[in-house]
Amino acid sequence: MKTVVITGSTRGIGYGLAEAFLELGCNVVVNGRSPAGVEQAIKKLTAQYQPERISGRAGDAASLGQMGALWQTAVTRFGQVDIWVNNAGLNHPYVPMWELEPEAMAKVVNANILGTMIGSKVAIQGMMAQGRGQLFNMEGAGSNGKVRPGMSVYSASKAAVHLLSDALIKETEGTAVQVGTLSPGMVVTDLLLEPMAQNPGMLEKNRRIFNMFTDRVETVAPFLARQALASVKTGARIKWLTTPKILWRFLTSPFSNRDPFRS
Repeated sequence: MKTVVITGSTRGIGYGLAEAFLELGCNVVVNGRSPAGVEQAIKKLTAQYQPERISGRAGDAASLGQMGALWQTAVTRFGQVDIWVNNAGLNHPYVPMWELEPEAMAKVVNANILGTMIGSKVAIQGMMAQGRGQLFNMEGAGSNGKVRPGMSVYSASKAAVHLLSDALIKETEGTAVQVGTLSPGMVVTDLLLEPMAQNPGMLEKNRRIFNMFTDRVETVAPFLARQALASVKTGARIKWLTTPKILWRFLTSPFSNRDPFRS
Protein backbone atom coordinates (compact mmCIF):
# COMPACT_ATOMS: atom_id res chain seq x y z
CA MET A 1 0.00 0.00 0.00
CA LYS A 2 1.52 3.30 -1.10
CA THR A 3 1.55 6.45 1.00
CA VAL A 4 0.81 9.74 -0.75
CA VAL A 5 1.39 13.24 0.64
CA ILE A 6 -0.46 16.08 -1.13
CA THR A 7 0.20 19.70 -0.26
CA GLY A 8 -2.74 22.08 -0.56
CA SER A 9 -5.24 19.23 -0.39
CA THR A 10 -8.04 20.55 1.81
CA ARG A 11 -10.04 21.64 -1.24
CA GLY A 12 -10.01 21.79 -5.04
CA ILE A 13 -7.90 19.48 -7.17
CA GLY A 14 -5.75 18.60 -4.16
CA TYR A 15 -8.73 17.28 -2.22
CA GLY A 16 -9.91 15.50 -5.36
CA LEU A 17 -6.52 13.78 -5.60
CA ALA A 18 -6.76 12.76 -1.95
CA GLU A 19 -10.11 11.09 -2.66
CA ALA A 20 -8.79 9.46 -5.83
CA PHE A 21 -5.68 8.00 -4.18
CA LEU A 22 -7.79 6.68 -1.29
CA GLU A 23 -10.19 5.12 -3.77
CA LEU A 24 -7.19 3.38 -5.33
CA GLY A 25 -6.18 1.88 -1.98
CA CYS A 26 -3.42 4.28 -0.88
CA ASN A 27 -2.71 5.91 2.46
CA VAL A 28 -3.11 9.68 2.15
CA VAL A 29 -1.73 12.61 4.14
CA VAL A 30 -3.56 15.88 3.51
CA ASN A 31 -2.20 19.36 4.08
CA GLY A 32 -3.32 22.96 4.07
CA ARG A 33 -2.32 26.19 5.76
CA SER A 34 -5.32 26.18 8.11
CA PRO A 35 -5.56 23.62 10.95
CA ALA A 36 -9.35 23.92 10.76
CA GLY A 37 -9.25 23.21 7.03
CA VAL A 38 -7.10 20.12 7.53
CA GLU A 39 -9.39 18.90 10.31
CA GLN A 40 -12.46 19.38 8.11
CA ALA A 41 -10.84 17.58 5.17
CA ILE A 42 -9.91 14.62 7.36
CA LYS A 43 -13.45 14.52 8.76
CA LYS A 44 -14.96 14.39 5.27
CA LEU A 45 -12.50 11.77 4.04
CA THR A 46 -12.91 9.50 7.07
CA ALA A 47 -16.66 9.50 6.45
CA GLN A 48 -15.94 7.76 3.12
CA TYR A 49 -12.75 5.77 3.70
CA GLN A 50 -10.99 3.84 6.47
CA PRO A 51 -9.66 6.32 9.06
CA GLU A 52 -6.49 4.27 9.49
CA ARG A 53 -5.47 5.21 5.93
CA ILE A 54 -5.84 8.97 6.47
CA SER A 55 -3.71 11.55 8.22
CA GLY A 56 -2.95 15.23 7.88
CA ARG A 57 -1.01 18.19 9.12
CA ALA A 58 -1.42 21.93 8.68
CA GLY A 59 1.54 23.86 7.30
CA ASP A 60 2.68 26.50 4.84
CA ALA A 61 4.20 24.91 1.73
CA ALA A 62 6.85 27.65 1.67
CA SER A 63 8.07 26.85 5.20
CA LEU A 64 10.93 24.37 5.41
CA GLY A 65 10.15 23.56 9.04
CA GLN A 66 6.46 23.00 8.42
CA MET A 67 7.03 20.84 5.34
CA GLY A 68 9.61 18.85 7.28
CA ALA A 69 6.97 18.29 9.95
CA LEU A 70 4.51 17.17 7.25
CA TRP A 71 7.03 14.59 6.00
CA GLN A 72 7.63 13.38 9.55
CA THR A 73 3.89 13.07 10.20
CA ALA A 74 3.57 10.79 7.17
CA VAL A 75 6.59 8.67 8.10
CA THR A 76 5.55 8.33 11.73
CA ARG A 77 2.04 7.26 10.77
CA PHE A 78 2.73 5.09 7.72
CA GLY A 79 6.47 4.32 7.77
CA GLN A 80 7.41 5.93 4.44
CA VAL A 81 6.37 8.35 1.70
CA ASP A 82 6.01 6.80 -1.74
CA ILE A 83 4.54 9.80 -3.60
CA TRP A 84 4.74 13.49 -2.74
CA VAL A 85 2.58 15.90 -4.77
CA ASN A 86 3.43 19.61 -4.68
CA ASN A 87 -0.07 20.89 -5.34
CA ALA A 88 -0.35 23.94 -3.04
CA GLY A 89 -0.79 27.12 -5.05
CA LEU A 90 -2.53 30.47 -5.35
CA ASN A 91 -3.96 32.57 -8.18
CA HIS A 92 -4.64 36.29 -8.46
CA PRO A 93 -7.35 38.51 -10.01
CA TYR A 94 -7.42 38.42 -13.81
CA VAL A 95 -6.04 41.91 -14.40
CA PRO A 96 -2.95 43.37 -16.09
CA MET A 97 0.17 42.88 -13.99
CA TRP A 98 0.58 46.59 -13.23
CA GLU A 99 -2.85 46.63 -11.58
CA LEU A 100 -1.89 43.90 -9.10
CA GLU A 101 -0.86 44.87 -5.60
CA PRO A 102 2.68 43.79 -4.67
CA GLU A 103 1.23 41.74 -1.82
CA ALA A 104 -0.85 39.71 -4.27
CA MET A 105 2.21 39.10 -6.45
CA ALA A 106 4.27 38.01 -3.45
CA LYS A 107 1.62 35.55 -2.26
CA VAL A 108 1.47 33.85 -5.67
CA VAL A 109 5.26 33.66 -6.02
CA ASN A 110 5.67 32.45 -2.45
CA ALA A 111 3.09 29.68 -2.75
CA ASN A 112 3.66 28.54 -6.32
CA ILE A 113 7.42 28.84 -6.71
CA LEU A 114 8.97 28.83 -3.24
CA GLY A 115 6.37 26.33 -2.00
CA THR A 116 7.24 23.95 -4.83
CA MET A 117 10.96 24.40 -4.19
CA ILE A 118 10.66 23.76 -0.46
CA GLY A 119 8.32 20.80 -0.93
CA SER A 120 10.70 19.34 -3.51
CA LYS A 121 13.68 19.79 -1.20
CA VAL A 122 11.95 18.04 1.70
CA ALA A 123 10.59 15.22 -0.45
CA ILE A 124 13.80 14.52 -2.36
CA GLN A 125 15.98 14.57 0.75
CA GLY A 126 13.57 12.24 2.54
CA MET A 127 13.28 9.90 -0.43
CA MET A 128 17.05 9.78 -0.90
CA ALA A 129 17.35 8.72 2.74
CA GLN A 130 14.67 6.04 2.51
CA GLY A 131 16.00 4.82 -0.84
CA ARG A 132 13.04 5.46 -3.16
CA GLY A 133 10.10 7.70 -3.95
CA GLN A 134 8.26 9.76 -6.54
CA LEU A 135 7.80 13.53 -6.61
CA PHE A 136 5.18 15.21 -8.78
CA ASN A 137 4.90 18.97 -9.27
CA MET A 138 1.59 20.49 -10.35
CA GLU A 139 1.72 22.43 -13.59
CA GLY A 140 -0.79 25.04 -14.76
CA ALA A 141 -1.42 27.88 -17.18
CA GLY A 142 2.01 29.16 -18.22
CA SER A 143 3.85 25.85 -17.83
CA ASN A 144 3.84 25.43 -21.61
CA GLY A 145 5.27 28.91 -22.14
CA LYS A 146 2.05 30.36 -23.57
CA VAL A 147 1.03 33.84 -22.43
CA ARG A 148 -2.46 34.51 -21.10
CA PRO A 149 -3.30 38.20 -20.60
CA GLY A 150 -4.49 38.91 -17.08
CA MET A 151 -2.63 35.89 -15.68
CA SER A 152 0.92 37.21 -15.95
CA VAL A 153 2.21 36.50 -12.44
CA TYR A 154 0.44 33.14 -12.10
CA SER A 155 1.63 32.05 -15.55
CA ALA A 156 5.19 33.14 -14.79
CA SER A 157 5.09 31.11 -11.57
CA LYS A 158 3.94 27.99 -13.41
CA ALA A 159 6.58 28.47 -16.09
CA ALA A 160 9.08 28.48 -13.23
CA VAL A 161 7.60 25.25 -11.87
CA HIS A 162 8.07 23.64 -15.29
CA LEU A 163 11.70 24.75 -15.44
CA LEU A 164 12.33 23.64 -11.86
CA SER A 165 10.86 20.23 -12.60
CA ASP A 166 13.12 19.83 -15.65
CA ALA A 167 16.13 20.71 -13.50
CA LEU A 168 15.13 18.27 -10.76
CA ILE A 169 14.68 15.48 -13.30
CA LYS A 170 18.27 16.00 -14.40
CA GLU A 171 19.63 16.45 -10.86
CA THR A 172 18.05 13.21 -9.63
CA GLU A 173 19.10 11.20 -12.67
CA GLY A 174 20.67 7.90 -11.63
CA THR A 175 19.03 7.94 -8.20
CA ALA A 176 16.04 6.01 -6.88
CA VAL A 177 13.96 9.23 -6.82
CA GLN A 178 11.64 9.84 -9.76
CA VAL A 179 10.47 13.36 -10.60
CA GLY A 180 7.52 14.19 -12.84
CA THR A 181 4.68 16.64 -13.37
CA LEU A 182 0.89 16.58 -13.27
CA SER A 183 -1.07 18.82 -15.62
CA PRO A 184 -4.81 18.97 -14.87
CA GLY A 185 -5.74 21.60 -17.45
CA MET A 186 -8.55 24.00 -16.53
CA VAL A 187 -10.59 22.64 -13.63
CA VAL A 188 -13.62 24.09 -11.83
CA THR A 189 -12.04 24.94 -8.47
CA ASP A 190 -11.68 28.04 -6.32
CA LEU A 191 -8.35 28.66 -8.07
CA LEU A 192 -10.35 29.32 -11.24
CA LEU A 193 -13.59 30.69 -9.80
CA GLU A 194 -12.32 33.19 -7.22
CA PRO A 195 -10.44 35.39 -9.73
CA MET A 196 -13.52 35.22 -12.00
CA ALA A 197 -15.68 36.51 -9.18
CA GLN A 198 -13.52 39.63 -9.14
CA ASN A 199 -13.96 40.01 -12.92
CA PRO A 200 -17.65 39.13 -13.41
CA GLY A 201 -17.69 39.54 -17.20
CA MET A 202 -14.80 37.18 -17.86
CA LEU A 203 -16.75 33.92 -17.77
CA GLU A 204 -19.59 35.14 -19.96
CA LYS A 205 -17.21 36.78 -22.43
CA ASN A 206 -15.27 33.53 -22.81
CA ARG A 207 -18.08 31.08 -22.05
CA ARG A 208 -17.60 29.01 -25.23
CA ILE A 209 -13.88 28.48 -24.58
CA PHE A 210 -14.34 27.72 -20.89
CA ASN A 211 -17.14 25.24 -21.60
CA MET A 212 -15.02 23.57 -24.25
CA PHE A 213 -11.83 23.07 -22.26
CA THR A 214 -12.72 23.16 -18.56
CA ASP A 215 -13.41 19.98 -16.57
CA ARG A 216 -14.59 19.09 -13.11
CA VAL A 217 -12.37 17.77 -10.31
CA GLU A 218 -14.15 14.42 -10.16
CA THR A 219 -13.28 13.85 -13.83
CA VAL A 220 -9.63 14.90 -13.76
CA ALA A 221 -8.33 13.81 -10.34
CA PRO A 222 -8.90 10.03 -10.75
CA PHE A 223 -7.06 10.07 -14.09
CA LEU A 224 -4.05 11.88 -12.61
CA ALA A 225 -3.94 9.56 -9.59
CA ARG A 226 -4.11 6.40 -11.71
CA GLN A 227 -1.37 7.63 -14.03
CA ALA A 228 0.87 8.67 -11.12
CA LEU A 229 0.57 5.21 -9.56
CA ALA A 230 1.29 3.58 -12.91
CA SER A 231 4.38 5.73 -13.56
CA VAL A 232 7.59 3.70 -13.41
CA LYS A 233 10.23 6.12 -14.66
CA THR A 234 11.49 9.61 -14.00
CA GLY A 235 10.47 12.49 -16.22
CA ALA A 236 6.81 11.48 -16.49
CA ARG A 237 4.56 14.24 -17.88
CA ILE A 238 1.04 13.25 -16.87
CA LYS A 239 -1.34 15.48 -18.80
CA TRP A 240 -5.12 15.42 -18.78
CA LEU A 241 -5.90 17.86 -21.58
CA THR A 242 -3.76 16.45 -24.39
CA THR A 243 -3.53 17.92 -27.90
CA PRO A 244 -5.76 15.22 -29.45
CA LYS A 245 -8.37 15.84 -26.74
CA ILE A 246 -8.23 19.59 -27.37
CA LEU A 247 -8.69 19.08 -31.12
CA TRP A 248 -11.59 16.69 -30.57
CA ARG A 249 -13.37 19.10 -28.27
CA PHE A 250 -12.85 21.95 -30.71
CA LEU A 251 -14.25 19.93 -33.61
CA THR A 252 -17.25 18.64 -31.67
CA SER A 253 -18.04 21.86 -29.80
CA PRO A 254 -20.84 22.95 -32.20
CA PHE A 255 -22.71 19.75 -31.28
CA SER A 256 -21.84 19.66 -27.57
CA ASN A 257 -23.78 20.89 -24.57
CA ARG A 258 -20.79 20.80 -22.20
CA ASP A 259 -21.18 23.11 -19.22
CA PRO A 260 -18.78 22.15 -16.41
CA PHE A 261 -19.89 25.20 -14.41
CA ARG A 262 -23.44 23.90 -14.05
CA SER A 263 -24.12 23.01 -10.41
